[in-house]
Amino acid sequence: MSTFLNKLRAAKLGSTLTLLALVLVWSTPTVGLLITSLRERDEAAASGWWTALFDPFNQVWSWESYQKAIDGGMLEALLNTIVISVPATILPLIIAANAAFAFTFIEFKGREVMFAALVALMVLPLQSALIPVLKGMVWLKKNVGIDIVGNFAAAWIMHAAFALPLAIYILRNFMMTLPTSLIEAARIDGASYYQIFWKLILPMSMPSIASFAIFQFLWVWNDYLIAFIFVGEQKSVMTYKLLRLIGQYGDGWQTVAAGSFIALIVPLMVFFGLQRYFVRGLTAGAVK
Repeated sequence: MSTFLNKLRAAKLGSTLTLLALVLVWSTPTVGLLITSLRERDEAAASGWWTALFDPFNQVWSWESYQKAIDGGMLEALLNTIVISVPATILPLIIAANAAFAFTFIEFKGREVMFAALVALMVLPLQSALIPVLKGMVWLKKNVGIDIVGNFAAAWIMHAAFALPLAIYILRNFMMTLPTSLIEAARIDGASYYQIFWKLILPMSMPSIASFAIFQFLWVWNDYLIAFIFVGEQKSVMTYKLLRLIGQYGDGWQTVAAGSFIALIVPLMVFFGLQRYFVRGLTAGAVK
């Protein structure tokens, strides 16, 4: 009996079963969404999606909901969302990586005070700055002639600005774990800060960069507020288009299911493509 228990402990059966249970619970809504989007409208309205799961061969499957979602403008909204999400992810990463390098390896007066102030900005809610920023952009249009509102650049600026404090914090924590002897050796060999950053620090910091990139991309991808206020309906993103697909009387719920699954594919690809960096980047610097 003791031998059997030892084998169970070695196999970590309890942890495995717990993880499987969590995966099952978290995957259930996604599976239900997929099945609902593929069923005929009358059958989906008459019975729950789980009935199709247990009796798949007696169901009528259809791509009609996906066709309606595409005809409703989901592909255009998908392109607009990509155009907003990719630059709004890359821009804060470029700025934050340089700032984190300076806060970590360059000695200058007031460094710790500036970093503390930067971290304090993380508590500033995005919604509190919408009106002042929007007024500032309107002022630029009237007095300088720079028209930002209604263009993708407005969303890039807003997302990048509010992502910088967290990005710098995560990247600096990771860079502090890097060996300082390597940096000192590079300085002795005559390398400039520019060369150290691009050839040493940046390649070694890829886990933290990828982990923040996942967070930022998913945040921007699922954003509705900034895209609606600063970009507008003419260049609508997927979150806004999903709201329009439901219809005036709420009768387009199955089309929304298909559109939601279309919107889900790209974030899943990003997460699974970068997941090997995810935990390494988040836990770096947490324990000394």
